[in-house]
Amino acid sequence: MPRWKALPEELDPGLAEFVEELRRLVDRSGLSVAAVADRTGYGRASWERYLGGRLLAPKGAVLALAEVTGTDPDRLTAGWELAERAWRRSETRQDTTGEALRIAQARRASTAPAPAPARAPGTGARAGGRLPGDAVPPGARDRAPGARWRRPAVLLTALAGTLAVVLGAVWLTSDGERRPEARPRAKTPAAAASTAPSLPAGVRCAGDDCVGKDPERMGCGGARARTTTSVTVGTTLVEVRYSEVCSAAWGRIVRAARGDRVTVRVVAPAGATAQGRVQHGFVRDAADTDAYTPMVRVGGAGGAEVCAVLASGLDGCAE
Repeated sequence: MPRWKALPEELDPGLAEFVEELRRLVDRSGLSVAAVADRTGYGRASWERYLGGRLLAPKGAVLALAEVTGTDPDRLTAGWELAERAWRRSETRQDTTGEALRIAQARRASTAPAPAPARAPGTGARAGGRLPGDAVPPGARDRAPGARWRRPAVLLTALAGTLAVVLGAVWLTSDGERRPEARPRAKTPAAAASTAPSLPAGVRCAGDDCVGKDPERMGCGGARARTTTSVTVGTTLVEVRYSEVCSAAWGRIVRAARGDRVTVRVVAPAGATAQGRVQHGFVRDAADTDAYTPMVRVGGAGGAEVCAVLASGLDGCAE
């Protein structure tokens, strides 16, 4: 009795050749399938599928077999790569065939004639659904042609009533019982003064509204700002930046290094709160060469002082 069973006829030739090579290695080693499983660490049932062509052996199992049988692993790996491509081709063909079968079955089901309705024994051809003189059985009026239209009408009426209830609830929630925050609130005099309606396009704050905020994001920087005074500390430029349209100032350092700090302080208060009169900034990243502070409110170009403390130990102020 031969040791190995014949490989499946539908097996790809490339894969069949690799399986035959594995069988020859096992035969030359004189090992049983159980011994191969024990020495490679892969189960006996798995090796039976690998050597029977029912499953492609994983690369790890192939390398383990090469070590057990003293075979060149590179040569066996090259054969496994060819077999792996053949296995993928086989799976693709199987998927395509299965899909074609499903489509054919669906087409046959869609074109099959519908079965004729079963006719009660003893009934014959009727005119208008019943023979002349037949008595109308109880409930037959409900099955009359008009009844088929009355039932949907009842359902539509019920649905319309439900929809009306839902819409009414939505109206009460969104309009009849508006949340307090949805109602328009009158602006206080302070708010009306700080958010003037005549701000230029792109400017998002003025006065107290700018305190503690980023000048660039609020539209106060760029062309709407100017440097009112500056000083050089080491190689770092320290500047007082002022925006008239925002009534705000901030500090900036240029050609700075990581760890350098900049502070802006209000020296001529213009109604700003105490906690908003000093703001700080610093260089966070070694790749950065400048930094600036959030804004403080000032009454004019000379209303702020900017100081820098450098990581090198130097410090200085622009007043």
